[in-house]
Amino acid sequence: MPADLAVIGLGHLGLPLAQAAVAAGIETVGYDSGPATDSTLTAAEVRRMSAAGFRVTTDPAELGRVRTAVICAPTQLGADRALDLSAVGEAGRALAARLRPHTTVILESAAHPGVTEDYLRPILEAGSGLRAGRDFHLAYSPSRLDPGNRTHGIANTPKVIGGLTPACTESAHAFYARLTEKVVRARGLREAETVQLLETNYRHVNIALMNEMAVLCHDLGVDLWDVIRCAETKPYGFQAFRPGPGVGGRSVPLDPNYLPHTTRTPGHPLRMVGLAQEINSRMPQYVIQRSATLLNEHGKSARGARVLLLGVTYKPDLGDQEGAPAREIASRLLDLGALVSYHDPYIAGWRVRDRPVPRAESLYEAAANADLTILLQQHRTYDLQGLAVKAQLLLDTRGASPPGAAHRL
Repeated sequence: MPADLAVIGLGHLGLPLAQAAVAAGIETVGYDSGPATDSTLTAAEVRRMSAAGFRVTTDPAELGRVRTAVICAPTQLGADRALDLSAVGEAGRALAARLRPHTTVILESAAHPGVTEDYLRPILEAGSGLRAGRDFHLAYSPSRLDPGNRTHGIANTPKVIGGLTPACTESAHAFYARLTEKVVRARGLREAETVQLLETNYRHVNIALMNEMAVLCHDLGVDLWDVIRCAETKPYGFQAFRPGPGVGGRSVPLDPNYLPHTTRTPGHPLRMVGLAQEINSRMPQYVIQRSATLLNEHGKSARGARVLLLGVTYKPDLGDQEGAPAREIASRLLDLGALVSYHDPYIAGWRVRDRPVPRAESLYEAAANADLTILLQQHRTYDLQGLAVKAQLLLDTRGASPPGAAHRL
């Protein structure tokens, strides 16, 4: 059965996009070689999508029957900090073999400038025998999904698009105008790709600044959280970011120094981005340092200490663990000989180093029995005032507890 739209890749980008398209009355098919993996949509929401006509398929033949195909394949940084585009390439090859003239192909996966034109375009053209910009439209649109955000969703978040040609841009504009209130045209593909680069790096650099401020303020005996509270009253020139135990999430900071040689700018790496990544990567170790110091001040050693971790996801009130610092913190605690347990209302089972971590069933009882409780994620269900009363020691890495109720990062 033909569909207007194929969403290729049903992870954290693709499934919410498909949900928005179905809600807008667009006949949508989802293609993925594996099961849907987005943890922000409930099973009930997926069932409602199916009832409204959404279909999931593993048959690539379905891709040859649509007018628009959006690639939402996952991309991550590898061990060498280069972006792994293998899933994008796999999606492109599956689509290319069935690509029809006049189809609009849009990439939404996180990508560095040049990926759409220099990597995806040749795959599509070689597999289809068609030419981008002449026989089919090709565009890029950075994803701006913010899982768990109850204020801004696809419908009311402006969508940036950039095409290989002006006609490609207009075709992508026509598609997204069916989903969102405002579509912003970039000058071209690389400008649209660089929008994501800027937005992601902006977040990481500013969080790094606040993480450095957290360490400085602790050393000075200054309440950083009160400083932020006061600073954010300034109506111009300041946007509040907050420190934490590490930077999680699926958007990775990209330093041009790690881009393919064909897209590097000679002699001009983003040194600030590299430094921000270094600073943010140090925060789990800083949490361990603060934890060991707190235990020592109360006459206890980290070895043999009972440590309870609260919230092991990367965002509050979601079950997504991608990039969350909790796993590294737990691993470092285990190295010190601590007895680690966890509590998270969204994670039924959790493993570190392929070993199960005990899950606390009774939150207050577990906090009372633990030598140290560390809040890593501020889920709405946590009563931090009550936890501060029950816990022997509470280290709040999110600044969410009332002043004086806990030791704050």
